[in-house]
Amino acid sequence: MDVIKAARNLGAAIQADEKYKVYMEAKKKSDEDKDLQALIGEFNMARMNIDAEINKEENERDQDKIREFNFTLRQIYGKVMCNDSMIEFNKAKNDFEGLLRHMNGIIEMCCEGADPETCEPSECTGSCATCGGCH
Repeated sequence: MDVIKAARNLGAAIQADEKYKVYMEAKKKSDEDKDLQALIGEFNMARMNIDAEINKEENERDQDKIREFNFTLRQIYGKVMCNDSMIEFNKAKNDFEGLLRHMNGIIEMCCEGADPETCEPSECTGSCATCGGCH
C-alpha cells in the first residue's frame, strides 16, 4: 500500500471515529441554532464597530465609544459562550482536536524513526507556562 492510499484509509477511519461524528453533529447543531447565529451576527457587528472607530485618525477617535463597543462585545461574547449549542460544539471540537493532536504526534514520531506499533506521543508542549504539571 502506498502512502497516499494509507492517508485515504486514515481519512476514512477518522470519519468513522465517534469523536468526529459527535463533532460534526455539534457543528451542524450550532450552525442551525438561530439564537446562536443571531448572537454571532451581533458579535461580528460589534467587532466591526470597534474596528471602524479604532481605524479612525487619532484625533477623530472617540474613546468613550470604543469603551462602549468593547463592553457590548464582551457582553455578547459571554452570551455566545453560554449558549448550549456553543458549549456542546466547543467540547466536541476540543475532543476531536485532541484526537488529531495525538495522531499527528504518532505520525511525527514515526517520521523520526519510532516504531509505529509502540510509539506514544507526549502531551507535553515543552512550555511550562501553560502546564498543569507533569503526569
